Amino acid sequence: MMKANNTLVTEFVLTGLTDLPGLKVPLFLVFLVIYLTTMVGNLGLIFLIWKDPHLHTPMYSFLGSLAFADACCSSSVTPKMLVNILDKSQMMSLFECMAQYYFFGSSATTECFLLVVMAYDRYVAICNPLLYPVVMSNRLCTWLISASCAIGFLHPIIHVGLLFRLSFCRSNIIHHFYCEILPLFTISCTDPSINALVLFISAAFIQASTFMTIMASYTCVLFAILRKKPEKGRSKAFSTCSAHLLSVFLFYGTLFFMYVRPGSGPDQYQDNMYSLFYTIIIPLTNPFIYSLRNKEVLGAFTKIIKK
Repeated sequence: MMKANNTLVTEFVLTGLTDLPGLKVPLFLVFLVIYLTTMVGNLGLIFLIWKDPHLHTPMYSFLGSLAFADACCSSSVTPKMLVNILDKSQMMSLFECMAQYYFFGSSATTECFLLVVMAYDRYVAICNPLLYPVVMSNRLCTWLISASCAIGFLHPIIHVGLLFRLSFCRSNIIHHFYCEILPLFTISCTDPSINALVLFISAAFIQASTFMTIMASYTCVLFAILRKKPEKGRSKAFSTCSAHLLSVFLFYGTLFFMYVRPGSGPDQYQDNMYSLFYTIIIPLTNPFIYSLRNKEVLGAFTKIIKK
């Protein structure tokens, strides 16, 4: 699997989650069930929002967009991982590797900004309820969703473009279950310092700015709830915001750890557990976090079942 120093690598071997043959079939079945559940949960939530006129509101438009981003995030990683679990070669071409990273990066970046938009939506709804129908117009909602997707699609182009300046000749082994950008730096025979610096700066800026904006919005929301809302309205507002915040902390916690923490060696790039969390587990849990305590979504689901 090792290449000669003067031979450029054009295909990579993904080591995956385990090299124990006895665990491959059980892992395949577990992650197949997780992936199918993820797709049913997210696409089902999108279908409910589209089907029920009562859910044609800004909050559910943003929630549907988030569900779509989660479905794309999981689909960019899980199907190829399932193939590699059973495929002995576990090969991936350089083009496939960059394409996989691009689609994952665009989905994750889009999700960052959609979470900001959802926080702003709750801020307007709770802090300025009388102005909400005017402020959160259909035109603004469409613009906010479009802007989030545009930033998501454009941001990874920077890192994919910088990957073309790297050459790989040391090894073709990636100690990961998908083509994550950090392990690529460790096997590059070109100095990846510029790539790593740009990745750190962009990740720190996007993650820190969006996270701080979300926290500022929900801080204002918290004070507004405590100051204005009666007991019944307060409970409903807390329920909605707590679901949003749980999703935010799960998503940003793992991203901060992977991309913004100081690194000191390649071992820190090979922690599959954290990568599993933000690529597979979060897209699985998000639709349930947002819907299980939401009476409107459960009501829409009950109507569909009865029909």
